[in-house]
Amino acid sequence: MNKQIIKLSAVLLGISAIFSCKKDPEPVNESELITTMVYSLITSDSTEGAPTDIANFVFRDLDGDGPNAPVIIKDTLLANKTYYAIVTLLNESVSPIENINEEILEEGADHQFFYQKSGANNLAFSYTPIDKDINGNPIGITSIVNTNEIGNGTIKITLRHEPNKDALNVANGDITNAGGETDIEVSFPVTIK
Repeated sequence: MNKQIIKLSAVLLGISAIFSCKKDPEPVNESELITTMVYSLITSDSTEGAPTDIANFVFRDLDGDGPNAPVIIKDTLLANKTYYAIVTLLNESVSPIENINEEILEEGADHQFFYQKSGANNLAFSYTPIDKDINGNPIGITSIVNTNEIGNGTIKITLRHEPNKDALNVANGDITNAGGETDIEVSFPVTIK
């Protein structure tokens, strides 16, 4: 199982690279513009780690608070599968495109992603051991998603700045006691078939 996680994580990082360009890291703060979120999921039933399903959920709002509505691209997941996932945040309003993930990892103790479901009780989320902050707490750029029976619902992804990672259940992904400020929050419709 560990070899499969490593192989699939490598594939996910490769997918993340497709959506990003290298730039010198700068601190993430309230003025940081996040125009795009890509949530990529991959599953494999083989011991070689070859993907059997890949799904990409995309949120893009290139004009920020401008008059144009954000574009949200939804996808479908397969029932009774384990997906390895990575979320990628970008600022596509600059050239070259800025990969915000680099800054989040650099300031990992001050950031955490939270994954919530609504109307999709057949989904379960957990953090991977791949991206932890200097205190051993999750950052949550990578995650594991387990699907059960077919159904519809919503996946909500929230990035919190300066959450209280020592608060009750926050390190387990419960946003209830996290506090902090929301850098971005996106809800994706999802169908499990």
